[in-house]
Amino acid sequence: MANLATGTAPKKLPRRNASMGDRIFDILNITFLCLLMVVTLYPFLNTLALSLNRAMDSIRGGIYIWPRDLSFENYKFVFSQSTIFHATLISILRLVIGSITTVFCSAMVAYTISRQEFVLRKFITIAFVLTAYVNPGLIPNYLNIRDLGLIDSFWVYIWPGLIGVFNLILIRSFIDGLPESILESGRIDGAGEFRTFFNIVLPLCLPVLATVALFTAVYQWNSWLDVFLYNSSNIKLSTLQYELQKILQNSSASSSAASAFSNPEAAANAVTPLAVRSTMTIVASVPMIVMYPFLQKYFVKGMMVGGVKG
Repeated sequence: MANLATGTAPKKLPRRNASMGDRIFDILNITFLCLLMVVTLYPFLNTLALSLNRAMDSIRGGIYIWPRDLSFENYKFVFSQSTIFHATLISILRLVIGSITTVFCSAMVAYTISRQEFVLRKFITIAFVLTAYVNPGLIPNYLNIRDLGLIDSFWVYIWPGLIGVFNLILIRSFIDGLPESILESGRIDGAGEFRTFFNIVLPLCLPVLATVALFTAVYQWNSWLDVFLYNSSNIKLSTLQYELQKILQNSSASSSAASAFSNPEAAANAVTPLAVRSTMTIVASVPMIVMYPFLQKYFVKGMMVGGVKG
């Protein structure tokens, strides 16, 4: 395009030719990343193919990333269980309430112990850190939960893990990296501690809070041992992971093989532990896979805590 002021065409910058070393590096880098992508995606694609393949056909093996005999009977079997949908609702409630309360309470405590003027900051920090190294064991934990009246209660999923040591340290490190002048400007304008926390600290800590929310959501969604220990007798408080685990235990290769020999027509729709396990993996992982892209940019920023000091 001609220069409007002089009427002459702009000079073209000389193109820098890549050296042989740069080309070799690019080729090796692209090859390595492609191999890494294949290694990362193959287990998931293989599991998805097994879940979409007819169960009795999967026993033959030879299924990689594409189902050989497409069938949705595995998913019909899993979702035909009467407790699945109610357990899914409990898992969603547990994920939402647990993530919100954990992030909020951890942020409040992290902000408190990050203040230099707080007298007990060192004592409280040491008390929290010691819990990461000293574990009383399963029986004392159970007795503590029982004495707190949390057995057969939904809140047993929330209160025991309300403030995690790792989350606390992560948020506190992020707050320590914030410019003190921003907090001082709020105090000069008359903001108290609560207003400073809600109006200044929380918006600035959004990346690390999203990171902690993702960690907490994954834990709440995948946890099933606390259901087994504290709420196994109450079917109304059962979660999706616990119900899927019971389905896997109830399905056995011997019963599927027996049904195949006794009733040939049922062989086509029979399920096996391998098929059930693959289907369970897909059902349990899809919500996390869907949620992760929305938090990815905050997750990357939050994991860079302390990387750059301004």
